[in-house]
Amino acid sequence: MSMRNELDLVQIRTFVTVSGQLSFSGTARRLGLSQSAVSQHVRRLENTIGQTLLDRDTHTVRLTAAGEAFLGYAQRMLDLNDEAIGVVSTSQPRGRVRFGVSEDFALTHLPDFLRRFRDRHPQIDLEFTVELSVMLHRRLRAGELDAVLAMRLNATTGVDAFRPRTLFRDPLVWVSAPDVEIEEDQPVPLVLYPRPSLTRDAALDALMSAGRAPRVVCTSGSLSGLRAAALAGLGVMPFARSLIPDGLVAADHGLPDLPETTFVLMTRGTTFPPAVRALVEALQDDHRQLSVDHTGEP
Repeated sequence: MSMRNELDLVQIRTFVTVSGQLSFSGTARRLGLSQSAVSQHVRRLENTIGQTLLDRDTHTVRLTAAGEAFLGYAQRMLDLNDEAIGVVSTSQPRGRVRFGVSEDFALTHLPDFLRRFRDRHPQIDLEFTVELSVMLHRRLRAGELDAVLAMRLNATTGVDAFRPRTLFRDPLVWVSAPDVEIEEDQPVPLVLYPRPSLTRDAALDALMSAGRAPRVVCTSGSLSGLRAAALAGLGVMPFARSLIPDGLVAADHGLPDLPETTFVLMTRGTTFPPAVRALVEALQDDHRQLSVDHTGEP
């Protein structure tokens, strides 16, 4: 084989990071490199392949058709590299997993899952990112996370290149403090996550389709903030039925039905280091416990 056809994993890792960041300067900060080093890695990789992988100018960076085709292979090579090192270095899964979890799930069922996971895999360290599902999708694509447990409004939306594994499905319902009443002839007071948010879009779309005027009375990027506003009786908010925060109750208030949501586990490939595989398998094994609501009903 010609040396010209041998790929450099350092260059590949730089290319994958640029593909996610869509920024040479952002990639430089992420990898601890100079911007000129990032440009050099990409240029040398393109010379090896004989194709332009990225279109870039002073303002934008975009994947070319060849870059889109190569990206999946590049991610698989990095995953296989990490897996191979993990397999031969130890017989017990160990290492660090960058795990992204949706805000709603993190403050409800996550502690119980973590307790079970720690009992089974005491040598694995977890680095958590708790954000809205839309942001988790972006960070996974950027190569900043190894696995993500996030929400979709159905099983097909989103980026299928992430190879989503459905863990459980759950209807969205309207939740509020027990004593809240919604007047039919008044705009519906809403407590919502900020954009971009799947549940926010679902609530607004449902109300508009039913001819009900919405009024966003409170916006917060944290579940604790939304819960406080809802407990204070400021309004209603859409929420997955099995994840309803303590103190709030499901009530239709005469409002239109909301869509079903799907909680999926997403990774950036099909091969992973042993520590990531252990987390993936534990989440799949525990899917029934993950979908049990506060009353104990699945």
